[in-house]
Amino acid sequence: MILGDPADAAVQRSQGSRVTIDEIFSHVARLRPVATALVDGPNRGTFTDGAPRRLSYAEADRIVSAIAGRLRRMGLPTGSVVGIQLPNITEYILTILGIMRAGLIAAPLPLLWRRADSVAALARIGGKALITCRRVGNFDHGQHALHVALDVFSIRYLCGFGDNMPDGFVSFDDLFAAESRDSLPSLNREAEGNPAAHVAAVTFDANTDGIVPVARSHLELLAGGLGVLLESRVAPGATILSTLAPSSFAGICLTLLPWLMSGGTLVLHHAFDAPILERQLNDEHCHVLALPGPVALRLAATGVFAGTSVACLIAPWHSPELLPGSPHWHERDIGMVDVTVLGEMGLLAARRDASGKPTALSLGPIAAPRGSADSIIVAELVRTDSGTVALRGAMAPRGPFPPGDERSGQPHLEIGHSGLIDSGYTCHLESGTKTIVVTGPPRGVVNIGGYRFPLRGLQDAIGRIDEGATLAAYPDPLVGRRLIGTAIDRGALKAALEAAGINPLVIAAFGDQSQTGTPVAA
Repeated sequence: MILGDPADAAVQRSQGSRVTIDEIFSHVARLRPVATALVDGPNRGTFTDGAPRRLSYAEADRIVSAIAGRLRRMGLPTGSVVGIQLPNITEYILTILGIMRAGLIAAPLPLLWRRADSVAALARIGGKALITCRRVGNFDHGQHALHVALDVFSIRYLCGFGDNMPDGFVSFDDLFAAESRDSLPSLNREAEGNPAAHVAAVTFDANTDGIVPVARSHLELLAGGLGVLLESRVAPGATILSTLAPSSFAGICLTLLPWLMSGGTLVLHHAFDAPILERQLNDEHCHVLALPGPVALRLAATGVFAGTSVACLIAPWHSPELLPGSPHWHERDIGMVDVTVLGEMGLLAARRDASGKPTALSLGPIAAPRGSADSIIVAELVRTDSGTVALRGAMAPRGPFPPGDERSGQPHLEIGHSGLIDSGYTCHLESGTKTIVVTGPPRGVVNIGGYRFPLRGLQDAIGRIDEGATLAAYPDPLVGRRLIGTAIDRGALKAALEAAGINPLVIAAFGDQSQTGTPVAA
């Protein structure tokens, strides 16, 4: 499935690579079969089922083929959408690659999404299957998936990893056994035209009216990942530790793709546990760390990076308006690459200068690595007449998903003149220059550590349960925004929101304010 204007696709075929993400993985697996590919966190058993895994490229490649074979033998035709909701473990990476190898489309769902968001997203894109695990912490994701499937007519299969999955699930745990007979080579070449121009993954943004599916081809994902790889100067065979799950465009481009394109080792860290992170950095001799920018700066002040082998920090800013005023980076021998994340519309990587000050963004073509004669153009930055940041170019999405969604009457991706994508982030230009400074998030959207919510929709949902309840968003220097709610009976409202399948970040807004914290000005 190719989105956008056919002429656009022709340009991609003539100018872009024909190599898919799965083919890059297969190539590395052939070159480095015994090298370590994927490593789980040592604390895996505390948040989900199964012992920590450590897989070679040959082992990972066999499991990817087994996942692909299982999905195709279930009867899913080429181009079917498969939802994924997993913690940041090896199965997540293997499942995305297995879906791509099967010629299907991966749709990663944010882990904290509950019934309301998951149903809305999968129904919009016609998801045919959902792959999850039995539990994450105390939350039963198996039962959650059953409830979602009951509400989404198109879902035909539920699949899962973990112990004692509910009845009706297709277990994937047996695919890790060496004697597994499920196997399938890449089916990407079945596609007409350039296989790399076909949709590989769908992620989800939000605007004032609700969830917006954003589809990207292999080419567009690779452009985003290549920009991060080159600006970060990730060496071949590097060990990358990532705290970022591949549940968004940024998560895929900052985690999965730098790992594949460098042919190194990917060490996974679920949620955030500072002692475990420090242990992983030392035990695995990590060279690159992907960690949210505000968290990275706070950790650096504790000295956690001293004495480690970390040479580069990849730091996404999901609230890019916080970046210009962030502290300077003074860690010796460790480069810091700030990644301005514009929701699901795009991202811009920029290495800090010698003084540790964030590098300013400029209008026009964005090259990676910056200042090199051999750089490539991954995007073009534009300021719209309404004062917002927009981009176009290699990493930009090409059209609404599913095709024709612009006629559905629901919120959808809007493509402007010459493929221009408006991120909605407000910005200004420094006087007399082309330097652009992001000043605020899109109107009506709340961003909490990368989770984006349409505030009006949340307020309406809460108002239907309790007319006297209120919900507001306040600036927070660590996660961008913090939700604070008021209600006469907080306990009853929280129970009703949980039953309705509302995100736990919203439910927590009606908790004990002494625990959630006082809003702090950014």
